[in-house]
Amino acid sequence: MSQNRVAERHGSQRMRAAVLFALVGLLFLLEALTGSWNTMLGIFNMALVSAIMALGVNMQWGYAGLFNVGIVGFVALGGLAPVLISIPPNHEALAAGGWRIPVALLVGVLAIIAAILVYGRTRGRLRGIAVTAILIGGFVLYRAIFDPAVEIVETTNPSFAGNIGGLGINRIFGLHVGVLLAWPVGMLLAAGAAWVIGKIALGLRSDYLAIATLGIGEIIIAVLKNEDWLARGVKNMTNIPRPVPYEVDLQQSTYWQGWAAAFGTDPVTFSTIFVKLCWMALFLVILLGIIWLSERAINSPWGRMMRAIRDNETAAEAMGKDVTRRHLQIFVIGSAVCGLAGAMMVTMNGVLVPSEYTPLRYTFLVWVMVIVGGSGNNWGSVLGAFLIYYLYIKVGDWGPSLMHSLTAGMQPGPIKDHLVDSAAHMRMMTLGVILLLVLRFSPRGLLPER
Repeated sequence: MSQNRVAERHGSQRMRAAVLFALVGLLFLLEALTGSWNTMLGIFNMALVSAIMALGVNMQWGYAGLFNVGIVGFVALGGLAPVLISIPPNHEALAAGGWRIPVALLVGVLAIIAAILVYGRTRGRLRGIAVTAILIGGFVLYRAIFDPAVEIVETTNPSFAGNIGGLGINRIFGLHVGVLLAWPVGMLLAAGAAWVIGKIALGLRSDYLAIATLGIGEIIIAVLKNEDWLARGVKNMTNIPRPVPYEVDLQQSTYWQGWAAAFGTDPVTFSTIFVKLCWMALFLVILLGIIWLSERAINSPWGRMMRAIRDNETAAEAMGKDVTRRHLQIFVIGSAVCGLAGAMMVTMNGVLVPSEYTPLRYTFLVWVMVIVGGSGNNWGSVLGAFLIYYLYIKVGDWGPSLMHSLTAGMQPGPIKDHLVDSAAHMRMMTLGVILLLVLRFSPRGLLPER
């Protein structure tokens, strides 16, 4: 009897998921019919990227109960990867002395490694003196090499470059898909930062992880904004290659103009829709692959162990499980997925803008997606990402229109001006209300964990 009850419950959950996904799909279809297919596909593609971010956070929080409030930093690190991989190197700056920057970074890494080795092989007062001497000496040597090289790079053609450049990998087997190598590199960058944070904070109380991730996220954004030699800082990095065709190239080709005429549309609209469909196909493959791997992982003995650790760390430790090691493992994996999403987003946009990485968009909003969708449920995180990102974009349009309609009969004055100006806050207020409603009536999310 209990097995029948479980089967009925699972069946009702699948039906609920199908209905909710259908309703969200209907929202996107209405956007295409009442607005444009171009707009709908643009929102849909960014929702796909947001869904990958939400899956990364769901791995950390839904699987292991790890509270990461520095998501924006890992996304930004992933976004740096396309610059480092596909942008051509700045030969002029490198020849003038910029080659010393990687040498300085290597010196800094070697100093840290030496300090770790000495720390493990010495005892007592000698340990403190030796480690301090190595770190101070390494820092002085690092700055002596690094600072002059940075000054050279940032003053070499600063209007168009001012940075060291990347590896210039744009082709693989003759195809313009070299930038795809940046996606796994973005995962590695985010995973490396997560490993460092996890080794420091995961053995302590859970609130230390939140503090550490919050701090490292802000540090990463500050570095991207202020270190012009790396990615031009706030001057932004443009012309990042991409693996799909450019709209302009399609519009200028004769065969494409013939195809557009055959479909009864103009070449410009046809090319933009086609390119967005290419992005959608690429992103869907990545998203479905991550979901497939995540589902297999969470339903495996490893996944059951992670949920046991999440629910009761003390009992898990008593059963011989290395809780800190498993926490580090899932924290690195989830951060790597966020880094992948960051690399995908920069590749699609073709530009790296450090000032756009705000905690409100890339931390708070992703958390709302996971909570509303249902933490611990991969499909719930995807549902929450599509729903919340759609509302995040559309409420920005609906808010001013609604406020202008409500104040149409009011006399011009400070009250009307204040109400119209407050429409800019409708977006976050709406998301806050949705979050409160979901927490009140469905505390485990729209698609709860089974």
